[in-house]
Amino acid sequence: MLEVSEDVRAEIGDDEAESLLAGAHAPDAYDCTSCRQPGDSLHEPTSTVLFVGEETAVLAFAHARCVPSQVVPVDEQQLRGAVESISQGADAAVPAQASAPVPAVPEPAVEVTIPEPITAPPTAPPGQPQPAVLGVTCGIVLCGDTQHAALVVEPTGPVGRPGSALGEDEFLSLLTEHGFQIVQDVNQAPARPRAGWSVLMAMGQLHAILQPSATGGSAAWWQAHQPLQVTPGWRAAAARKSEVIMYAVPAGTIGRQPREDLLRIAMDRAAARGLLAAGMLPLAGT
Repeated sequence: MLEVSEDVRAEIGDDEAESLLAGAHAPDAYDCTSCRQPGDSLHEPTSTVLFVGEETAVLAFAHARCVPSQVVPVDEQQLRGAVESISQGADAAVPAQASAPVPAVPEPAVEVTIPEPITAPPTAPPGQPQPAVLGVTCGIVLCGDTQHAALVVEPTGPVGRPGSALGEDEFLSLLTEHGFQIVQDVNQAPARPRAGWSVLMAMGQLHAILQPSATGGSAAWWQAHQPLQVTPGWRAAAARKSEVIMYAVPAGTIGRQPREDLLRIAMDRAAARGLLAAGMLPLAGT
């Protein structure tokens, strides 16, 4: 009952993928790489999750209900830590060589370069603004009487369309083209954007925001250079509804707020100015 996505197959090769599906290298029992609970690949749908570093890759297993089969790019040092953690369960990980070039891991912890198609130029000529990076804040947002786990995304500078050198900030318009909505009232929970967007959690940590890939499936839109710790309350709220609200604002709209009540005030002000976009993203993993 093993699931191997096309992205994982492309990394490990057809022969290894077929061997896994035939049961040659897949363990009957494993510890889920997402929720850390026991799994049984013979009796329940099981996902293959490939953690890819700079030179090597580690294949792990997860309940399909927790996380879909996919490739998760990670820093090489993080990968070593993941190997140690996953290897605590019997046969929980199978080392494998990455068969394709590994994408560059974005710069530091909570601020990462925005991947295409919503992006600033990767390098800027002298005298022009440097690429924008994203700041991501986790918090609990009350919509009506319901608490929702939320991410507030704010770039450090204007975000233009790929190839544009005009310097115009089109961050929100790029998101609305993907189905995100301009929020007029934060008390109203937003609708979901286009299929393919999701929030990736693995081993209880926040790894990435995924967007639809041009080749099918999903690709990282935002990725943490180092998996982000979240509070137990945030994780419980996300798991309770299996979804997370992603809010987005242009650079300089909210800034860093030390408390959730101050963050909510800033979000309400942004909504009143028409500068807050949002979408309800399904949760991948726990």
